[in-house]
Amino acid sequence: MAIQCGIGTKPGKKWRMCIDFRDLNKACPKDFYPLPRIDQLVDSTSGCELLSIMDASQGYHQIMLNPEDRKKVSFITSEGTFCYVAMPFGLKNAGATYQRLVDKIFRPQIGRNVEVYVDDMLVKSKKEEDHTKDLEETFSVLRKYKLKLNPTKCAFGVQGGRFLGFMVTQRGIEANPLKIKAIIDMKAPTCINEVQRLTGRIAALSRFISKSTEKSLPFFKTLRKAKTFEWGTPCQLAFEELKAYLSGLPC
Repeated sequence: MAIQCGIGTKPGKKWRMCIDFRDLNKACPKDFYPLPRIDQLVDSTSGCELLSIMDASQGYHQIMLNPEDRKKVSFITSEGTFCYVAMPFGLKNAGATYQRLVDKIFRPQIGRNVEVYVDDMLVKSKKEEDHTKDLEETFSVLRKYKLKLNPTKCAFGVQGGRFLGFMVTQRGIEANPLKIKAIIDMKAPTCINEVQRLTGRIAALSRFISKSTEKSLPFFKTLRKAKTFEWGTPCQLAFEELKAYLSGLPC
């Protein structure tokens, strides 16, 4: 049965077609193929003299669907009924499927000079003079399997950059200034949802915040009172102290 579609926005003021695959996802068995641990991937870049950070172009769409399954992802528009011939966004097993693919094709390189998390890729070189050779090896694999990159989201031969939400450099991992700014610019929460958003942002920076659990305790106490929202003096003081701490982090 075909599904209704809609249009949503994506970063860069671009448009993305959105299909509601909730019913299809309920009928699909869960693929438990594991994703790599992000902390291990970013830590592995420490000590590398040069990096190339790359992003696949519409990554999921580069995996073709079995022709017999295409009708399951059909959708209705004002111009008629269509179906995907490639794997669309929104399917619950899409991430696991893509990770299985990149793990297989980059197996000889992963951990040595390549790290891959779904459609985010990084080529790393301990020595600057090896980087061209490492890139040639990686591009040979990409060409073999006809995987394309998004040039606007790639940075080649850099000493540091943003990878999986972290700033990775030869010196090690640094806090992402955008994530710090997101908390510093926040106004005091006025509802439970905003407290949850705050604690989520703190969790993303927890490795850079000394005693992060202790600093966040007043916020978690507020979350326990799910039925009655209360942002008291302890919460406000903790919020201001957290902002002051983050303002002093090197980034």
